[in-house]
Amino acid sequence: MPLVDVQLIEGVFTAEQKQQMIQKITDTMVDIEGEAMRPVTWVRVQEFASGNWGIGGQGMTTADVKALAAK
Repeated sequence: MPLVDVQLIEGVFTAEQKQQMIQKITDTMVDIEGEAMRPVTWVRVQEFASGNWGIGGQGMTTADVKALAAK
């Protein structure tokens, strides 16, 4: 039974985008191992508060991620 954790900064992705992630990750596991994997594939989306995620010694905020995506 695969368990896939997706960790995100809160407020970056919409509820619809997170649902798409869950569906596509599950579909990928099914593509690899077959349809029998669908009912036993768990995908967890965990969100961290803005500023509680650091890269290179600097805290990242929701605004920082959105600014990077806009480039």
